Amino acid sequence: MITEVVNTKELKKVDPVFGQISFDEHEQIVFCNDKDTGLKAIIGIHNTVMGPALGGTRMWDYNSEWDALNDVLRLSRGMTFKSAITGLNLGGGKAVIIGDAKTQKTPELMLKFGEFVHSLNGKYITAEDVGMTTSDMDLVRTVTPHVTGISEEKGGAGNPSPITAYGVYMGMKAAAKYKFGSDTLDGKVVYVEGIGNVGETLVKHLSEEGAKVYVADLNQERLEEVRDKYGVDIYGGNNLYAEDMDIYAPCALGATVNDETIPQLKAKVIAGAANNQLASELKHGKMLRDLGIVYAPDFLINAGGIINVYAELEKYGKKEIIEKTENIYNTTLEILKNAEANQVTTHQAALSIAQSRIEARKNGK
Repeated sequence: MITEVVNTKELKKVDPVFGQISFDEHEQIVFCNDKDTGLKAIIGIHNTVMGPALGGTRMWDYNSEWDALNDVLRLSRGMTFKSAITGLNLGGGKAVIIGDAKTQKTPELMLKFGEFVHSLNGKYITAEDVGMTTSDMDLVRTVTPHVTGISEEKGGAGNPSPITAYGVYMGMKAAAKYKFGSDTLDGKVVYVEGIGNVGETLVKHLSEEGAKVYVADLNQERLEEVRDKYGVDIYGGNNLYAEDMDIYAPCALGATVNDETIPQLKAKVIAGAANNQLASELKHGKMLRDLGIVYAPDFLINAGGIINVYAELEKYGKKEIIEKTENIYNTTLEILKNAEANQVTTHQAALSIAQSRIEARKNGK
């Protein structure tokens, strides 16, 4: 029998799970590991006061397992507030699978992940996110009913990306109304960073309205495809954040609004689809406010996707999906005005409403 000697002094140098900055009284964190399929995943369940925790599964080639944990903690927390502020009877959860979706995702891996989801007995409901497709969700559905965002052919609401983009577009127009006095985006200079499915659809809406759109992404082929399709410009500079623009739309990964980028920003409005855009909510929300930059809270304006997948659970149709998504405009405008009246950041104003709804439910109101 071989016994491994663990140096406890070394272990103490590593922050424990409960000591992570992103840990916010999460209810449950599930580490999923399967040697045969190569699955390494983490499911974060932040809060289930409003209902079962619903949130997509992201597959990403993280630099470390600690990065993956930090991401799932931040994302699941954001889902709690996203559902609450949108008025949905859902809690917040998220899952991350560690690996390259293009080369390491297999049907066997997805099925095994589905089994882990199923073992939670409905406390967590999964859906698609970065690195996932509706066909992946269709596959997961074969081993668990606790999944949404399945294809229309299988009776689901289909790909949530177009609705997510439409909600961001609504939120952006509301922020423009607040900042510029008009919600028209015709002639406005908008930089869209990240041209995935959501980013592309947002570009479509913006170009159709007559905005001057610049796109940025790591994938040059994708950039050229979107440029040719919508007649927009590819950003060719070295520092997007310092460019003259009316609106900055972060649509890739989070934390692009941070200590380094904020002092350079010339944008008057930030409104995008990415989750957790502020690297530090309190600090960077205040920095933006002090600079007079209007920030449309990400967990509010990118809620179209969860509205779309929630429709599968509540059995309502496309018309109601669109109506609920268009209401993001009204809620965004209300929160921006509320933040000004109460002298708080827009993120704080949105978070306060979400938290009050959760607290009311917790107290049986």
